[in-house]
Formats: sequence, structure tokens, C-alpha cells
Amino acid sequence: MSEDVLSVANSLGVWLTAAPVAILTVIQAYLYYKQIYKTADIVDLTHDQLKRAFRAGAITAIGPSIAIFIIMVGLMSVIGAPMAWMRLAVIGAAPTELTAATVGADAVGVTFGGEGYDLYAMSVSWWTMAINGCGWLLFVGLFAHKLEAFREKMGAGDPAWLAILTSAAMIGVFGYLNGRNIIAFNGPLTAAIVGGVSMVILLKVAKKASWLKEYTLGIAMLIGMTVAAILF
Repeated sequence: MSEDVLSVANSLGVWLTAAPVAILTVIQAYLYYKQIYKTADIVDLTHDQLKRAFRAGAITAIGPSIAIFIIMVGLMSVIGAPMAWMRLAVIGAAPTELTAATVGADAVGVTFGGEGYDLYAMSVSWWTMAINGCGWLLFVGLFAHKLEAFREKMGAGDPAWLAILTSAAMIGVFGYLNGRNIIAFNGPLTAAIVGGVSMVILLKVAKKASWLKEYTLGIAMLIGMTVAAILF
């Protein structure tokens, strides 16, 4: 890899370009936080319930964040810290970003981070990552506000059917994400199986220790990752 790549990728100009986008995500998180408290009063949620929900979400996010951080470190060593920080702050799908950057390098005919990976190849990786993320952002901006109406129409206004539909969608998403781990075998498969078994056990324990319910997913994920890391 050319020595000029990281010197340019970590330059002040790139930091100044990436920072506003990353800071915008913090502002959005704050606005969501304020809106949640306003909406809570409308749907009769107490502040204690909100605090427990936030705490559960923060703990559950630890597992995925560790995986994202590890991939981000790898991206930083090739495309620079500011761009890796900005991309994962906006999208957060580390494997997708890594794949997009690799596809960009392949388009130039070089190995991502390998010999021949110069400033031109890096710029193509940057553009590939940006274009890849545009579809997600455009879809959210154009159609997110219509999804609830679509869900209501699919459920025909029946609360029970809506609950089943939503649960089925979530099972499908998690099944799709875990499907790649099952096919990969070894570490990923071990993490998925151990995490699933741990979740079942923790849910049974949580029936007697109700305070544990909000932490079960995060703990199960950490157990699965730890066991896989130790064995493989």
C-alpha cells in the first residue's frame, strides 16, 4: 500500500470533512431522545420505564458495538480514521462498509490495503462506500413515514395480527442475519448457538429474577462471542 494513502486519509482536511457528518448523528440522537420523552406522556409511559428501556438498549448494544469497533480498527488502517469513523457513525453496518470498500478496490484491480492500493484506489473505495449507503438513506427519507400505514394496512387494524406480523418480521430479520453464521461454521456458528442457548437459559432465570429481563440479550451475545473467541 502506498505510504501517501494514510497520510492523506488522516489529514486535517479529511477530519474536518468527516466531523460534521458524525456530529450530526449525535444531534439526531439527542433530538430522538427529547422526542421520546414528549411522546411518552401521550402513551402513558413513566420516566422509570423509559430509564429501564434506555438502560436495556445500552447494554444490548455492547455486543454489536464490540464487533463494529474491531472492524472499524481494520478500516482505519487502510482508509484512515476519519472516514472509518464517519461511515460507521452514519451507517453502522461494519461488514457492509468493509465489503463496499473492498469492492471499490477490486474495481480498480488491486487488493484492498495490499500492493498497488494507492490514492486513486482509496478514493474509489470511499465513493463505493458512499454510493452503497445512499440507497438506505434515500429509502428512509422517502418511505419511512409510510411504513406504519403499510403495517396497519397489512394487519387490517387487528392488534393481535399486527403483533404477530411484527414478531414474524423480526424473526425473519434475525434469522437472515444468523443464517450466514450457521453456514460459516466454526466460530460464527458457535457464537450463534451458544448465544441462543444462553438466551433461553437467561429468560428462564429472568422469570424468577425480573430485574434480569432487560439485560438478557446483551449478556447472551457477550457469552456467545466470548465462548467463540476462546474456542477459535
